[in-house]
Amino acid sequence: MRRPERRQALAAALVLAGAAWLPPARADAPEVTQLRLERADDGVLLTAAVRFDLPAAVDEALLKGIPMFFVAEAVLLRERWWWTDRPVAQAQRHWRLSYQPLTRRWRLQVSPTPIGNSGLALGQTFDTHDEALRAVQTIARWKIAELGDLEPDARYSVDFRFRLDVSQLPRPFQIGAVGQSSWNIVAARTQRVALEVQR
Repeated sequence: MRRPERRQALAAALVLAGAAWLPPARADAPEVTQLRLERADDGVLLTAAVRFDLPAAVDEALLKGIPMFFVAEAVLLRERWWWTDRPVAQAQRHWRLSYQPLTRRWRLQVSPTPIGNSGLALGQTFDTHDEALRAVQTIARWKIAELGDLEPDARYSVDFRFRLDVSQLPRPFQIGAVGQSSWNIVAARTQRVALEVQR
């Protein structure tokens, strides 16, 4: 083998060896893929979709019967050119996702207030993990403000944030989750919205 060919072969071997030491590619970050507000007869309604994959550590905990808690927060802001935007309404939605090993079914509970480990809230069951997760990731026509909160000729924006709420996990999991990027599921988006108000 000639010297230039040896150098090329050595360079290729070094590149391959270096690639073996690279950390694994990170999964796509959580993202708000849809965010829309509409003015309806009963108030201001928010529709949103969040895309994320559950990390292996979270899935493992769920399969062991540990429920996971998610929270969405929406703040409706009145835009002001001369000062910071003023919050005019805010709302929260909480989810408790759990797996029942005996029945092999998934249970999802939704509430405007924190649910807690007792799980005392209305819910629905799903046959598969994917169906239950899709229900967490999709919000349809969620009322976040009253029509009386709106002013004529005002401009509005909405701050939307979705996250895994590790503060409601059992204490050992809270300690293990702190500082672990695998437990960090957060997606946020701010968007200007058109909400026409009749005088």
